[in-house]
Amino acid sequence: MEGRRRQLQLIGKMLRQRDVEPYRQALDKLKNRHNQQVVVFHKLEQLRDRMVDGSDEAIEEVMNLWPAADRQQLRSLVRNARKEKAGNKPPKSSRQIFQYLRELSENQE
Repeated sequence: MEGRRRQLQLIGKMLRQRDVEPYRQALDKLKNRHNQQVVVFHKLEQLRDRMVDGSDEAIEEVMNLWPAADRQQLRSLVRNARKEKAGNKPPKSSRQIFQYLRELSENQE
């Protein structure tokens, strides 16, 4: 126990002699990473919902954000999602759209 206490005092002394702001920012970034991912997921969900609700502008927005996106595949998924929504079927295509958008956003980073 005494060795641990001495080590903590040494670390405290070293931190008092340095600028701790970069360390604090790095720790905050780690803590907020989850919150940032949640925000990105919400944006992707909103984009998907706009596409399924009938906005062709949303498809163009996706193409502008991610030029490597496959327009034909996206339109096919949107068409299937609209049919599923109209027929009160499980939203399989909507989930596929979200996964596709998530892959596009992760590959961009």
